[in-house]
Amino acid sequence: MTEGGETRSRLIPSQARYFRTSRILEVIRMSTSATAKVPAPEKPGVPPRYGALDRYFKISERGSSLSREIRGGFATFFAMAYIIVLNPIILGSAKDMYGHQLDNGQLVTATALTAAFTTLLMGVIGNVPIALAAGLGVNTVVALQLAPRMSWPDAMGMVVLAGFVVMLLVASGLRERVMAAVPFGLRKGIAIGIGLFIMLIGLVDSGFVSRIPDAAHTTVPLQLGADGHLNGWPVLVFVLGVLLTLALLVRKVPGAILISIVAMTVVAVIINAVAHVPSWGLTTPKWPGNPVSSPDFGLVGQVSLFGGFHKVGVLNGVLFVFTVLLSSFFDAMGTIMGIGDEAKLTNAEGQMPGINKVLFVDGIAVAAGGATSSSGTTCFVESTAGVGEGARTGFANIVTGLLFAAALFLTPVATMVPSQAATPALLAVGFLILAGSIREIDWSDFTIAVPAFVTMLMMPFTYSITNGIGMGFITFVVLRLATGRAREIPAAMYVVSAVFAFYYLMPALGLT
Repeated sequence: MTEGGETRSRLIPSQARYFRTSRILEVIRMSTSATAKVPAPEKPGVPPRYGALDRYFKISERGSSLSREIRGGFATFFAMAYIIVLNPIILGSAKDMYGHQLDNGQLVTATALTAAFTTLLMGVIGNVPIALAAGLGVNTVVALQLAPRMSWPDAMGMVVLAGFVVMLLVASGLRERVMAAVPFGLRKGIAIGIGLFIMLIGLVDSGFVSRIPDAAHTTVPLQLGADGHLNGWPVLVFVLGVLLTLALLVRKVPGAILISIVAMTVVAVIINAVAHVPSWGLTTPKWPGNPVSSPDFGLVGQVSLFGGFHKVGVLNGVLFVFTVLLSSFFDAMGTIMGIGDEAKLTNAEGQMPGINKVLFVDGIAVAAGGATSSSGTTCFVESTAGVGEGARTGFANIVTGLLFAAALFLTPVATMVPSQAATPALLAVGFLILAGSIREIDWSDFTIAVPAFVTMLMMPFTYSITNGIGMGFITFVVLRLATGRAREIPAAMYVVSAVFAFYYLMPALGLT
Protein backbone atom coordinates (compact mmCIF):
# COMPACT_ATOMS: atom_id res chain seq x y z
CA MET A 1 0.00 0.00 0.00
CA THR A 2 2.79 2.26 0.92
CA GLU A 3 4.54 1.20 -2.19
CA GLY A 4 1.42 1.71 -4.24
CA GLY A 5 0.80 4.97 -2.47
CA GLU A 6 4.37 6.09 -3.17
CA THR A 7 3.93 5.14 -6.81
CA ARG A 8 0.67 7.07 -7.03
CA SER A 9 2.19 10.10 -5.36
CA ARG A 10 5.06 10.02 -7.86
CA LEU A 11 2.67 9.73 -10.86
CA ILE A 12 0.16 12.38 -9.89
CA PRO A 13 2.38 15.45 -10.68
CA SER A 14 3.32 14.12 -14.11
CA GLN A 15 -0.28 13.20 -14.84
CA ALA A 16 -1.39 16.64 -13.73
CA ARG A 17 1.13 18.27 -16.03
CA TYR A 18 -0.02 16.00 -18.87
CA PHE A 19 -3.69 16.79 -18.37
CA ARG A 20 -2.98 20.52 -18.05
CA THR A 21 -0.94 20.50 -21.27
CA SER A 22 -3.60 18.49 -23.09
CA ARG A 23 -6.30 20.84 -21.91
CA ILE A 24 -4.36 23.91 -23.09
CA LEU A 25 -3.80 22.35 -26.53
CA GLU A 26 -7.48 21.44 -26.75
CA VAL A 27 -8.53 25.01 -25.86
CA ILE A 28 -6.15 26.38 -28.51
CA ARG A 29 -7.60 24.00 -31.13
CA MET A 30 -11.17 24.89 -30.17
CA SER A 31 -10.53 28.64 -30.20
CA THR A 32 -8.71 28.42 -33.53
CA SER A 33 -11.54 26.40 -35.03
CA ALA A 34 -14.17 28.77 -33.61
CA THR A 35 -12.31 31.75 -34.94
CA ALA A 36 -12.20 30.25 -38.40
CA LYS A 37 -15.89 29.34 -38.49
CA VAL A 38 -17.81 31.65 -36.17
CA PRO A 39 -17.39 35.45 -36.03
CA ALA A 40 -16.29 36.81 -32.70
CA PRO A 41 -19.12 38.47 -30.80
CA GLU A 42 -19.25 42.24 -31.26
CA LYS A 43 -18.32 44.44 -28.37
CA PRO A 44 -21.09 46.65 -27.06
CA GLY A 45 -21.16 50.01 -28.84
CA VAL A 46 -18.77 48.96 -31.63
CA PRO A 47 -20.35 49.25 -35.09
CA PRO A 48 -20.28 46.21 -37.40
CA ARG A 49 -17.56 46.01 -40.05
CA TYR A 50 -18.15 46.34 -43.79
CA GLY A 51 -15.16 44.57 -45.30
CA ALA A 52 -12.96 46.47 -47.73
CA LEU A 53 -15.13 49.59 -47.52
CA ASP A 54 -14.77 49.67 -43.76
CA ARG A 55 -11.02 49.11 -43.89
CA TYR A 56 -10.36 51.79 -46.50
CA PHE A 57 -12.43 54.53 -44.88
CA LYS A 58 -11.81 53.30 -41.31
CA ILE A 59 -15.52 53.53 -40.54
CA SER A 60 -15.55 51.18 -37.53
CA GLU A 61 -12.13 52.34 -36.37
CA ARG A 62 -13.46 55.87 -36.01
CA GLY A 63 -16.57 54.72 -34.17
CA SER A 64 -18.96 55.41 -37.03
CA SER A 65 -21.29 53.29 -39.15
CA LEU A 66 -22.36 53.18 -42.77
CA SER A 67 -25.79 54.61 -41.97
CA ARG A 68 -24.27 57.54 -40.07
CA GLU A 69 -21.93 58.31 -42.95
CA ILE A 70 -24.80 58.24 -45.45
CA ARG A 71 -26.98 60.46 -43.28
CA GLY A 72 -24.06 62.80 -42.75
CA GLY A 73 -23.42 63.03 -46.49
CA PHE A 74 -27.04 63.94 -47.17
CA ALA A 75 -27.15 66.48 -44.33
CA THR A 76 -23.99 68.21 -45.57
CA PHE A 77 -25.32 68.39 -49.13
CA PHE A 78 -28.63 69.91 -48.09
CA ALA A 79 -26.86 72.39 -45.81
CA MET A 80 -24.62 73.66 -48.63
CA ALA A 81 -26.73 73.07 -51.77
CA TYR A 82 -27.56 76.78 -51.75
CA ILE A 83 -24.13 77.44 -53.25
CA ILE A 84 -25.39 76.05 -56.58
CA VAL A 85 -27.75 79.04 -56.70
CA LEU A 86 -25.78 81.66 -54.77
CA ASN A 87 -22.40 81.38 -56.51
CA PRO A 88 -23.88 82.05 -59.99
CA ILE A 89 -25.72 85.07 -58.57
CA ILE A 90 -22.51 86.58 -57.12
CA LEU A 91 -20.31 85.90 -60.15
CA GLY A 92 -23.03 86.42 -62.74
CA SER A 93 -23.93 89.88 -61.45
CA ALA A 94 -20.39 91.24 -61.99
CA LYS A 95 -18.80 92.46 -65.23
CA ASP A 96 -15.19 92.27 -66.30
CA MET A 97 -13.28 95.26 -67.73
CA TYR A 98 -14.83 94.61 -71.14
CA GLY A 99 -18.38 94.56 -69.81
CA HIS A 100 -18.78 90.80 -70.20
CA GLN A 101 -20.90 88.75 -67.79
CA LEU A 102 -20.73 85.02 -67.13
CA ASP A 103 -23.71 82.91 -68.19
CA ASN A 104 -25.88 81.81 -65.25
CA GLY A 105 -26.59 78.30 -66.58
CA GLN A 106 -22.91 77.68 -67.24
CA LEU A 107 -22.05 78.92 -63.74
CA VAL A 108 -24.55 76.48 -62.20
CA THR A 109 -22.87 73.62 -64.07
CA ALA A 110 -19.36 74.80 -63.16
CA THR A 111 -20.27 75.19 -59.48
CA ALA A 112 -21.88 71.74 -59.17
CA LEU A 113 -19.15 70.04 -61.22
CA THR A 114 -16.28 71.45 -59.15
CA ALA A 115 -18.05 70.75 -55.86
CA ALA A 116 -18.66 67.14 -56.91
CA PHE A 117 -15.08 66.54 -58.09
CA THR A 118 -13.28 68.15 -55.15
CA THR A 119 -15.61 66.69 -52.51
CA LEU A 120 -15.12 63.18 -53.91
CA LEU A 121 -11.37 63.77 -54.07
CA MET A 122 -11.30 64.85 -50.42
CA GLY A 123 -13.25 61.76 -49.45
CA VAL A 124 -11.06 59.29 -51.34
CA ILE A 125 -7.66 60.87 -50.59
CA GLY A 126 -8.16 62.89 -47.41
CA ASN A 127 -10.71 60.51 -45.82
CA VAL A 128 -12.36 63.28 -43.81
CA PRO A 129 -16.03 64.41 -43.83
CA ILE A 130 -15.20 67.87 -45.19
CA ALA A 131 -17.07 68.85 -48.35
CA LEU A 132 -15.85 71.56 -50.72
CA ALA A 133 -17.49 74.10 -53.02
CA ALA A 134 -16.98 77.63 -54.32
CA GLY A 135 -15.84 79.82 -51.42
CA LEU A 136 -18.02 82.81 -50.66
CA GLY A 137 -15.08 84.97 -49.62
CA VAL A 138 -13.05 84.07 -52.71
CA ASN A 139 -15.87 84.56 -55.22
CA THR A 140 -16.51 88.04 -53.84
CA VAL A 141 -12.83 88.94 -54.30
CA VAL A 142 -12.93 87.59 -57.87
CA ALA A 143 -16.18 89.40 -58.74
CA LEU A 144 -15.47 92.77 -57.11
CA GLN A 145 -11.66 93.13 -57.16
CA LEU A 146 -10.24 91.03 -60.00
CA ALA A 147 -12.86 91.01 -62.77
CA PRO A 148 -13.29 94.82 -63.06
CA ARG A 149 -9.53 95.13 -63.74
CA MET A 150 -9.17 92.32 -66.33
CA SER A 151 -11.10 89.75 -68.35
CA TRP A 152 -12.89 86.79 -66.74
CA PRO A 153 -10.32 84.24 -68.02
CA ASP A 154 -7.55 86.47 -66.59
CA ALA A 155 -9.29 86.64 -63.19
CA MET A 156 -9.80 82.88 -63.07
CA GLY A 157 -6.13 82.45 -64.01
CA MET A 158 -5.20 84.34 -60.83
CA VAL A 159 -7.27 81.82 -58.84
CA VAL A 160 -5.51 78.88 -60.51
CA LEU A 161 -2.12 80.39 -59.66
CA ALA A 162 -3.20 80.82 -56.03
CA GLY A 163 -4.09 77.12 -55.98
CA PHE A 164 -0.67 76.21 -57.31
CA VAL A 165 0.97 78.27 -54.56
CA VAL A 166 -1.14 76.50 -51.93
CA MET A 167 0.03 73.13 -53.27
CA LEU A 168 3.66 74.27 -53.18
CA LEU A 169 3.25 75.38 -49.56
CA VAL A 170 1.84 71.97 -48.69
CA ALA A 171 4.61 70.13 -50.55
CA SER A 172 7.25 72.16 -48.72
CA GLY A 173 5.63 71.37 -45.37
CA LEU A 174 5.13 75.06 -44.57
CA ARG A 175 1.36 74.90 -44.38
CA GLU A 176 1.44 71.97 -41.96
CA ARG A 177 4.04 73.78 -39.82
CA VAL A 178 1.78 76.81 -39.61
CA MET A 179 -1.13 74.68 -38.43
CA ALA A 180 1.05 72.76 -35.96
CA ALA A 181 2.35 76.04 -34.50
CA VAL A 182 -1.10 77.19 -33.40
CA PRO A 183 -1.39 76.76 -29.59
CA PHE A 184 -4.03 74.33 -28.35
CA GLY A 185 -6.17 77.00 -26.68
CA LEU A 186 -6.14 79.15 -29.81
CA ARG A 187 -7.18 76.13 -31.89
CA LYS A 188 -10.18 75.74 -29.61
CA GLY A 189 -10.93 79.44 -30.04
CA ILE A 190 -10.92 78.93 -33.82
CA ALA A 191 -13.35 76.01 -33.46
CA ILE A 192 -15.68 78.06 -31.25
CA GLY A 193 -15.44 81.02 -33.63
CA ILE A 194 -16.54 78.77 -36.47
CA GLY A 195 -19.42 77.54 -34.34
CA LEU A 196 -20.58 81.10 -33.68
CA PHE A 197 -19.99 82.04 -37.32
CA ILE A 198 -22.16 79.25 -38.73
CA MET A 199 -24.85 80.10 -36.18
CA LEU A 200 -24.90 83.68 -37.49
CA ILE A 201 -24.92 82.37 -41.08
CA GLY A 202 -27.96 80.29 -40.20
CA LEU A 203 -29.78 83.22 -38.61
CA VAL A 204 -29.06 85.55 -41.53
CA ASP A 205 -29.71 83.08 -44.36
CA SER A 206 -33.03 82.07 -42.81
CA GLY A 207 -34.20 85.67 -42.46
CA PHE A 208 -34.49 85.35 -38.68
CA VAL A 209 -32.18 88.36 -38.44
CA SER A 210 -31.43 90.85 -41.22
CA ARG A 211 -29.13 93.74 -41.96
CA ILE A 212 -30.49 97.18 -41.20
CA PRO A 213 -30.08 99.35 -44.31
CA ASP A 214 -27.64 102.26 -44.10
CA ALA A 215 -30.56 104.55 -44.91
CA ALA A 216 -31.85 103.90 -41.40
CA HIS A 217 -28.95 106.03 -40.03
CA THR A 218 -28.34 103.75 -37.08
CA THR A 219 -25.21 102.10 -35.72
CA VAL A 220 -27.11 98.89 -35.05
CA PRO A 221 -26.15 96.49 -37.87
CA LEU A 222 -28.74 93.72 -37.40
CA GLN A 223 -32.37 93.45 -36.45
CA LEU A 224 -34.92 90.75 -35.73
CA GLY A 225 -36.64 89.60 -38.91
CA ALA A 226 -36.95 91.88 -41.91
CA ASP A 227 -38.44 94.84 -40.05
CA GLY A 228 -37.67 94.34 -36.38
CA HIS A 229 -40.35 91.69 -35.94
CA LEU A 230 -40.76 88.02 -36.73
CA ASN A 231 -43.39 87.61 -39.40
CA GLY A 232 -44.05 85.51 -42.47
CA TRP A 233 -44.26 81.83 -43.24
CA PRO A 234 -40.54 81.34 -44.05
CA VAL A 235 -39.48 82.51 -40.59
CA LEU A 236 -42.05 80.17 -39.03
CA VAL A 237 -40.57 77.25 -40.97
CA PHE A 238 -37.12 78.16 -39.63
CA VAL A 239 -38.30 78.47 -36.01
CA LEU A 240 -40.14 75.15 -36.18
CA GLY A 241 -37.08 73.59 -37.79
CA VAL A 242 -34.79 74.80 -34.98
CA LEU A 243 -37.14 73.48 -32.29
CA LEU A 244 -37.56 70.15 -34.09
CA THR A 245 -33.82 69.71 -34.60
CA LEU A 246 -32.99 70.50 -30.98
CA ALA A 247 -35.79 68.27 -29.67
CA LEU A 248 -34.55 65.34 -31.76
CA LEU A 249 -30.95 65.95 -30.68
CA VAL A 250 -31.93 66.06 -27.00
CA ARG A 251 -33.76 62.77 -27.42
CA LYS A 252 -30.68 61.37 -29.25
CA VAL A 253 -32.72 60.37 -32.29
CA PRO A 254 -30.46 59.00 -35.07
CA GLY A 255 -30.59 61.22 -38.13
CA ALA A 256 -31.98 64.19 -36.19
CA ILE A 257 -30.59 66.87 -38.50
CA LEU A 258 -31.53 65.10 -41.73
CA ILE A 259 -35.02 64.27 -40.43
CA SER A 260 -35.56 67.93 -39.59
CA ILE A 261 -34.35 69.14 -43.02
CA VAL A 262 -36.62 66.73 -44.89
CA ALA A 263 -39.63 67.34 -42.63
CA MET A 264 -39.39 71.13 -42.83
CA THR A 265 -38.90 70.99 -46.62
CA VAL A 266 -42.19 69.10 -46.87
CA VAL A 267 -43.86 71.66 -44.60
CA ALA A 268 -42.43 74.52 -46.70
CA VAL A 269 -43.68 72.94 -49.94
CA ILE A 270 -47.18 72.61 -48.47
CA ILE A 271 -47.18 76.19 -47.16
CA ASN A 272 -45.95 77.53 -50.49
CA ALA A 273 -48.77 75.66 -52.27
CA VAL A 274 -51.62 76.89 -50.06
CA ALA A 275 -50.46 80.35 -48.93
CA HIS A 276 -49.19 83.49 -50.62
CA VAL A 277 -45.52 83.88 -49.75
CA PRO A 278 -43.89 86.96 -51.34
CA SER A 279 -40.36 85.53 -51.15
CA TRP A 280 -38.48 82.55 -49.73
CA GLY A 281 -35.10 84.03 -50.62
CA LEU A 282 -32.84 82.18 -53.05
CA THR A 283 -34.85 78.95 -53.15
CA THR A 284 -38.60 78.53 -53.51
CA PRO A 285 -39.86 75.21 -52.08
CA LYS A 286 -41.98 73.87 -54.93
CA TRP A 287 -41.76 70.88 -57.18
CA PRO A 288 -40.24 71.98 -60.50
CA GLY A 289 -42.19 71.37 -63.67
CA ASN A 290 -39.20 69.67 -65.26
CA PRO A 291 -36.79 68.26 -62.66
CA VAL A 292 -34.09 67.48 -65.25
CA SER A 293 -31.81 70.10 -66.78
CA SER A 294 -28.92 69.65 -69.21
CA PRO A 295 -25.50 70.80 -67.93
CA ASP A 296 -23.60 73.39 -69.97
CA PHE A 297 -19.81 73.00 -69.65
CA GLY A 298 -19.01 76.12 -71.68
CA LEU A 299 -16.95 77.81 -68.93
CA VAL A 300 -14.70 74.85 -68.16
CA GLY A 301 -11.13 75.57 -69.24
CA GLN A 302 -11.72 79.25 -70.04
CA VAL A 303 -8.57 80.40 -68.22
CA SER A 304 -5.60 82.65 -68.95
CA LEU A 305 -2.86 82.03 -66.39
CA PHE A 306 -0.77 85.15 -66.91
CA GLY A 307 -3.05 87.45 -68.88
CA GLY A 308 -3.97 89.41 -65.77
CA PHE A 309 -0.38 90.48 -65.20
CA HIS A 310 -0.40 92.26 -68.57
CA LYS A 311 -3.53 94.17 -67.53
CA VAL A 312 -2.58 95.29 -64.00
CA GLY A 313 1.20 94.89 -63.87
CA VAL A 314 3.38 92.40 -62.04
CA LEU A 315 3.13 93.98 -58.56
CA ASN A 316 -0.66 94.30 -58.58
CA GLY A 317 -0.95 90.85 -60.10
CA VAL A 318 1.13 89.34 -57.30
CA LEU A 319 -0.97 91.20 -54.71
CA PHE A 320 -4.19 89.90 -56.29
CA VAL A 321 -2.88 86.33 -56.15
CA PHE A 322 -1.79 86.97 -52.54
CA THR A 323 -5.30 88.19 -51.62
CA VAL A 324 -6.95 85.08 -53.08
CA LEU A 325 -4.27 82.89 -51.47
CA LEU A 326 -4.71 84.38 -48.02
CA SER A 327 -8.48 83.99 -48.08
CA SER A 328 -8.31 80.40 -49.35
CA PHE A 329 -5.42 79.39 -47.09
CA PHE A 330 -6.83 80.46 -43.75
CA ASP A 331 -10.53 79.91 -44.45
CA ALA A 332 -9.73 76.28 -45.17
CA MET A 333 -7.28 76.05 -42.27
CA GLY A 334 -9.86 77.22 -39.76
CA THR A 335 -12.55 74.94 -41.18
CA ILE A 336 -10.28 71.88 -41.21
CA MET A 337 -9.17 72.51 -37.62
CA GLY A 338 -12.69 73.14 -36.39
CA ILE A 339 -14.33 70.18 -38.12
CA GLY A 340 -11.40 67.87 -37.37
CA ASP A 341 -11.74 68.67 -33.69
CA GLU A 342 -15.53 68.28 -33.71
CA ALA A 343 -15.31 64.95 -35.54
CA LYS A 344 -12.69 63.69 -33.05
CA LEU A 345 -10.12 63.20 -35.81
CA THR A 346 -7.30 64.82 -33.84
CA ASN A 347 -4.82 63.12 -31.52
CA ALA A 348 -3.88 64.02 -27.94
CA GLU A 349 -1.70 66.91 -29.16
CA GLY A 350 -4.58 68.34 -31.18
CA GLN A 351 -2.98 67.37 -34.52
CA MET A 352 -4.82 65.56 -37.31
CA PRO A 353 -2.98 62.49 -38.69
CA GLY A 354 -2.67 62.61 -42.48
CA ILE A 355 -3.31 66.36 -42.56
CA ASN A 356 -0.98 66.86 -45.55
CA LYS A 357 -3.32 64.88 -47.80
CA VAL A 358 -6.24 67.05 -46.72
CA LEU A 359 -4.28 70.26 -47.27
CA PHE A 360 -3.03 69.16 -50.69
CA VAL A 361 -6.55 68.34 -51.88
CA ASP A 362 -7.61 71.79 -50.69
CA GLY A 363 -4.89 73.30 -52.90
CA ILE A 364 -6.11 71.26 -55.86
CA ALA A 365 -9.62 72.50 -55.13
CA VAL A 366 -8.60 76.16 -55.31
CA ALA A 367 -6.97 75.61 -58.72
CA ALA A 368 -9.89 73.48 -59.94
CA GLY A 369 -12.34 76.25 -59.08
CA GLY A 370 -10.40 78.68 -61.23
CA ALA A 371 -10.10 76.15 -64.06
CA THR A 372 -13.91 75.77 -64.24
CA SER A 373 -14.58 79.52 -63.73
CA SER A 374 -16.56 78.85 -60.55
CA SER A 375 -13.89 80.76 -58.53
CA GLY A 376 -11.72 79.27 -55.78
CA THR A 377 -13.15 76.14 -54.19
CA THR A 378 -12.57 75.63 -50.49
CA CYS A 379 -13.62 73.55 -47.47
CA PHE A 380 -17.17 74.35 -46.40
CA VAL A 381 -17.97 75.03 -42.79
CA GLU A 382 -21.47 73.64 -43.43
CA SER A 383 -19.81 70.20 -43.34
CA THR A 384 -20.46 70.43 -39.61
CA ALA A 385 -24.05 69.47 -40.41
CA GLY A 386 -22.81 66.06 -41.54
CA VAL A 387 -20.48 65.76 -38.57
CA GLY A 388 -23.45 66.52 -36.35
CA GLU A 389 -25.16 63.48 -37.92
CA GLY A 390 -22.21 61.32 -36.90
CA ALA A 391 -20.06 61.43 -40.06
CA ARG A 392 -16.42 60.71 -39.25
CA THR A 393 -14.88 59.52 -42.51
CA GLY A 394 -14.50 60.37 -46.17
CA PHE A 395 -17.37 58.06 -47.08
CA ALA A 396 -19.77 60.86 -46.14
CA ASN A 397 -17.98 62.93 -48.80
CA ILE A 398 -18.64 60.22 -51.36
CA VAL A 399 -22.36 60.62 -50.69
CA THR A 400 -22.20 64.43 -50.79
CA GLY A 401 -20.05 64.41 -53.94
CA LEU A 402 -22.41 62.05 -55.76
CA LEU A 403 -25.34 64.29 -54.84
CA PHE A 404 -23.51 67.28 -56.32
CA ALA A 405 -22.85 65.18 -59.44
CA ALA A 406 -26.56 64.38 -59.65
CA ALA A 407 -27.27 68.09 -59.29
CA LEU A 408 -25.61 68.59 -62.67
CA PHE A 409 -28.73 67.04 -64.18
CA LEU A 410 -31.22 67.60 -61.35
CA THR A 411 -30.44 71.17 -60.38
CA PRO A 412 -34.16 72.10 -60.03
CA VAL A 413 -34.62 69.29 -57.47
CA ALA A 414 -31.32 69.94 -55.70
CA THR A 415 -32.28 73.57 -55.16
CA MET A 416 -35.79 72.80 -53.92
CA VAL A 417 -34.78 72.79 -50.23
CA PRO A 418 -35.27 76.34 -48.87
CA SER A 419 -32.62 77.83 -46.60
CA GLN A 420 -35.24 78.03 -43.84
CA ALA A 421 -35.34 74.21 -43.76
CA ALA A 422 -31.56 73.67 -43.94
CA THR A 423 -30.19 76.41 -41.69
CA PRO A 424 -31.58 75.08 -38.37
CA ALA A 425 -28.83 72.46 -38.65
CA LEU A 426 -26.21 75.21 -38.45
CA LEU A 427 -27.57 76.54 -35.16
CA ALA A 428 -27.68 73.07 -33.62
CA VAL A 429 -24.16 72.19 -34.74
CA GLY A 430 -22.86 75.61 -33.67
CA PHE A 431 -24.08 74.91 -30.17
CA LEU A 432 -22.50 71.46 -30.13
CA ILE A 433 -19.13 72.93 -31.16
CA LEU A 434 -19.37 75.61 -28.49
CA ALA A 435 -20.33 73.15 -25.75
CA GLY A 436 -17.56 70.74 -26.68
CA SER A 437 -14.68 73.23 -26.88
CA ILE A 438 -15.17 76.15 -24.52
CA ARG A 439 -14.15 74.26 -21.38
CA GLU A 440 -10.83 73.20 -22.90
CA ILE A 441 -9.41 76.74 -23.09
CA ASP A 442 -7.12 77.78 -20.23
CA TRP A 443 -8.93 80.97 -19.25
CA SER A 444 -6.38 81.67 -16.49
CA ASP A 445 -3.64 82.32 -19.09
CA PHE A 446 -4.64 85.63 -20.65
CA THR A 447 -2.03 85.30 -23.42
CA ILE A 448 -4.13 82.39 -24.70
CA ALA A 449 -7.60 83.31 -23.43
CA VAL A 450 -7.66 86.83 -24.91
CA PRO A 451 -6.51 85.79 -28.44
CA ALA A 452 -9.01 82.91 -28.35
CA PHE A 453 -11.73 85.37 -27.30
CA VAL A 454 -10.78 87.79 -30.10
CA THR A 455 -10.77 84.95 -32.63
CA MET A 456 -14.16 83.58 -31.66
CA LEU A 457 -15.78 87.02 -31.74
CA MET A 458 -14.18 88.41 -34.89
CA MET A 459 -15.27 85.51 -37.08
CA PRO A 460 -19.01 86.23 -36.78
CA PHE A 461 -18.62 90.01 -36.33
CA THR A 462 -16.51 90.43 -39.49
CA TYR A 463 -18.30 87.55 -41.27
CA SER A 464 -14.92 86.01 -42.10
CA ILE A 465 -12.95 83.03 -40.80
CA THR A 466 -9.76 84.55 -42.19
CA ASN A 467 -10.20 87.83 -40.31
CA GLY A 468 -10.89 86.00 -37.06
CA ILE A 469 -7.73 83.92 -37.39
CA GLY A 470 -5.59 86.92 -38.40
CA MET A 471 -6.69 89.12 -35.51
CA GLY A 472 -6.32 86.27 -33.04
CA PHE A 473 -2.80 85.45 -34.24
CA ILE A 474 -1.65 89.06 -34.04
CA THR A 475 -3.14 89.43 -30.54
CA PHE A 476 -1.37 86.25 -29.40
CA VAL A 477 2.06 87.43 -30.59
CA VAL A 478 1.63 90.92 -29.10
CA LEU A 479 0.51 89.62 -25.69
CA ARG A 480 3.27 87.02 -25.46
CA LEU A 481 5.83 89.71 -26.31
CA ALA A 482 4.28 92.09 -23.77
CA THR A 483 4.60 89.50 -21.00
CA GLY A 484 8.23 88.66 -21.81
CA ARG A 485 7.41 85.22 -23.22
CA ALA A 486 8.85 85.73 -26.68
CA ARG A 487 10.63 82.37 -26.59
CA GLU A 488 7.25 80.63 -26.28
CA ILE A 489 6.09 82.00 -29.64
CA PRO A 490 6.63 79.53 -32.50
CA ALA A 491 8.56 81.01 -35.43
CA ALA A 492 5.68 80.28 -37.80
CA MET A 493 3.37 82.45 -35.68
CA TYR A 494 5.73 85.43 -36.11
CA VAL A 495 5.73 84.97 -39.88
CA VAL A 496 1.98 84.49 -40.25
CA SER A 497 1.18 87.43 -37.95
CA ALA A 498 3.49 89.66 -40.01
CA VAL A 499 1.71 88.52 -43.19
CA PHE A 500 -1.66 89.36 -41.68
CA ALA A 501 -0.42 92.76 -40.48
CA PHE A 502 0.75 93.53 -44.03
CA TYR A 503 -2.60 92.33 -45.39
CA TYR A 504 -4.53 94.70 -43.12
CA LEU A 505 -2.19 97.59 -44.01
CA MET A 506 -2.50 97.08 -47.76
CA PRO A 507 -5.38 99.59 -48.22
CA ALA A 508 -3.53 102.27 -46.22
CA LEU A 509 -0.42 101.64 -48.35
CA GLY A 510 -2.44 102.02 -51.52
CA LEU A 511 -1.82 98.41 -52.56
CA THR A 512 -5.42 97.34 -53.20
